[in-house]
Amino acid sequence: MNYRLQNSSFYSTSVGWIGVALVVLFSGLPSVQSQQATTILTTAQQEAKLELDQAARDYREGKFDEAQLHSERALALDPENKSAPMFVARTIHAQFKPGDFTPENIARGRDAIAAYKRILSSNRLDDEAYKAIAYIYAMLKEDELLRNWVLQRAADTSFDNERRSEAYVVLASKDWDCSFKFTELPAHKTTTVKDKNAFVEFHKSTDETEFENARQCALRGLEMADMAITLKPDSESAWSYKTNVLLELSKFAEMSGDVQQRAELQRQYEAALRETMRLSEAAREQTGKPRPKVIY
Repeated sequence: MNYRLQNSSFYSTSVGWIGVALVVLFSGLPSVQSQQATTILTTAQQEAKLELDQAARDYREGKFDEAQLHSERALALDPENKSAPMFVARTIHAQFKPGDFTPENIARGRDAIAAYKRILSSNRLDDEAYKAIAYIYAMLKEDELLRNWVLQRAADTSFDNERRSEAYVVLASKDWDCSFKFTELPAHKTTTVKDKNAFVEFHKSTDETEFENARQCALRGLEMADMAITLKPDSESAWSYKTNVLLELSKFAEMSGDVQQRAELQRQYEAALRETMRLSEAAREQTGKPRPKVIY
């Protein structure tokens, strides 16, 4: 039985990060921070508020470049404004076009990343900024920068276990995707049907380097999933990816003709699958619906 996750948004993983995905969806700009009735705004603060109001109107009308200008003016007028930095980042991000690899669009994506990083410099727990950066790296196909960005959070012990576990899940998802894209190639598997039952056999690639690189992805994915589980033992997503990665490793054992290792990996896969299904059932009983999956 091949248990696989259903993709959802966050990071659209290439597993669909990413598909993650890392997709950050905006419903609009953040609200302009309200002031206490007793607070007297300076002239610059009043002008900054007017600029942000105009930025919000332009954003809703799809005038993202104009919204960016008004947001930047607001920030220049009132550098302490809590809403302006996110206005700036979102308006730049809104002008970035996934799939467009022209120098201008790439520069726009990097400008958005820089704007989000400025937000994180003052509030490192801003998850929207963190996830938006990961998404843009993914859309720019800058896989190494994306991996390093996520790994930085995963390995940082100053973050809570929830955030770190989630980051390790994202890394596991990308490693699983790397392996799965290799093992599922037609050249590496044969499906035969007998008595209405399908039987799949996996074959080793003639390219030893390609084979070993894909196998290393699966091994690393198992490590990442185990790290996520260590931090959050009841993470259904982490157990799901551990299940899937173990299945990948059993394919490589079959390709190598190692019957004993394949049997052991199959045993581990089935145990991980049972735990995944147990957590899934517990989530349904608790909430009445499956727990959302985290996919980059």
